[in-house]
Amino acid sequence: MLDNLPALVAFDRIVRSGSLSAAARELDLSLAVVSKRLAQLEAGLGVRLLQRTTRRQTLTEEGALFHASVVRILTELESAEALLGQRRQAVSGLLRLGAPVDFGRRWIAPIAGDFQRLHPQVDLQLELSDSLADLLDDGLDLAIRVGSLADSSLIARPLADNYRLLCAAPSYLREHGEPQHPAQLAEHRCLLNSDQARGEWRFSGPDGERVMVKVRGSLVSNDGGAVQAWALAGMGIALKSIWDVGDALAAGELQRILPDYRAPEAPLHAVYPHAEHLAPRVREFVSYLRERLAGAWRWDTSVG
Repeated sequence: MLDNLPALVAFDRIVRSGSLSAAARELDLSLAVVSKRLAQLEAGLGVRLLQRTTRRQTLTEEGALFHASVVRILTELESAEALLGQRRQAVSGLLRLGAPVDFGRRWIAPIAGDFQRLHPQVDLQLELSDSLADLLDDGLDLAIRVGSLADSSLIARPLADNYRLLCAAPSYLREHGEPQHPAQLAEHRCLLNSDQARGEWRFSGPDGERVMVKVRGSLVSNDGGAVQAWALAGMGIALKSIWDVGDALAAGELQRILPDYRAPEAPLHAVYPHAEHLAPRVREFVSYLRERLAGAWRWDTSVG
């Protein structure tokens, strides 16, 4: 019956206004269109809804029963539309968010908690995984991605810069010395993420030179937190994101190495399936996240 909603609206307006012509004026339609919609409705139901003469119209018994149901249907639809209109404006509902494990635990979790405190009508579900989430299959509203993005239909919004740097504990540097050029990294114990297992670290120098160094290490992990723990324990040199090691650098627990050489950046993005009709909770969270992350770490900070 909902596929014939215009006919239901026309019938209700005919009954309320008292005539087809009055209904046509209120609906801003021609009399012919209103008459056709009523005729289609009666034909579909197989009953006459209105008795019409040149002077007046009256509801049939079937028409009166049907109109009562139509009023309930239209009222429910109006209420549903009003409810959705309110939700389009309100920051509320379930926000399902995905993020990498280390970055999500260190940065996204506290920011998400503060966001929920600001918007108590939001229920927030944070899924941490270093696997690349499929937003639709995993039922996520948005995800945080680190590094270059593969071509896809997802909408991506930049959140913050993310530069990577070489660092080691002061105890390691006292024992093994500090390299003065990336080529000397080949002589050191380097701590590797699994995706760096080939041991190729690339840098751009202060004069624009491109340097690729084959490094080696006895410690490799698929968990960035484990690599950072090894670095803090003085077990080697790590290539880490400023978002991971900024606090440790500021506290003197780690020391930056070769500050004039930059590794390729891995910018942070929020990605979501579509931009049209984006729920307020998603839009507001992305804006809040950008605000909180903006400028937290920059090249000219005291740690870099």
